[in-house]
Amino acid sequence: MNDLPKLFFPFGQQLKKVEQKNKTPKKAFVLGVYASAVHAQWKDKNGKQKVAALAVASEPEIFWTGNEAEGNEIIAKINIPAELGTLSFSRLNGPSGQALDELYLEPLGLTRDNTWLSDLLPEARINPSQKKAIDREYSNIAKAFGLPEVTIPDFKTSELDSASRREEILKELEMSGAETLILLGDLPIKKFLKFYSGQSVSNLAGFCNEQSPYGTSHEMKINGKHYQIIPLCHPRQAARLGRSSSDWGIAHDNWIKSLNCTY
Repeated sequence: MNDLPKLFFPFGQQLKKVEQKNKTPKKAFVLGVYASAVHAQWKDKNGKQKVAALAVASEPEIFWTGNEAEGNEIIAKINIPAELGTLSFSRLNGPSGQALDELYLEPLGLTRDNTWLSDLLPEARINPSQKKAIDREYSNIAKAFGLPEVTIPDFKTSELDSASRREEILKELEMSGAETLILLGDLPIKKFLKFYSGQSVSNLAGFCNEQSPYGTSHEMKINGKHYQIIPLCHPRQAARLGRSSSDWGIAHDNWIKSLNCTY
């Protein structure tokens, strides 16, 4: 993961690893899927919108909440030819980070100060809607204006099969001192937990039944240490971000209502 070649966003910002900055001991550890990005609204020289939210840089912190001042500072450093218009802060920044704070940490009595955040893949990837926007508006004009080719890859689940990355996450978990591990969606269960817990369950649905409803805490041992494991849906589901499952969204709503304890 650390020896990736240089990869670039539209207009030339280099892809960066995004990871937990405050590495003091924490109460809980959250594991997501892959890092997001800073998005800019791209308008042509006449002020007409070309792309509402174009990924242009790595987010400044993991599960970034879309702070406008931070976003504007990053976007201001990006050089865009005057003939191609302007980039400005997109209001579509930070939905997953906002959802994490409001729909996961707060209901559990947690804050970012006492939680360690991590992703299976600590760099951003290009999702299908971004790829379409880049192909439509950027790729065909990049060479003519001397702009770099977008080289950030599409997201593929096969990237999450790295044993070395799993070991990095395990070291992070142990360094955090956390006793609670919160997993966001199927992939952290399948690509991390299953390798260390000895459990055969490989997705969120496998943890949910009449005796163990959605959001139940499960005690498990990982690398010789006991943890309280809380498997939850991805923030995309809980916050209804784009294409999402209404069933998981409702389950998460009901879980929040039922909480009567903190971790």
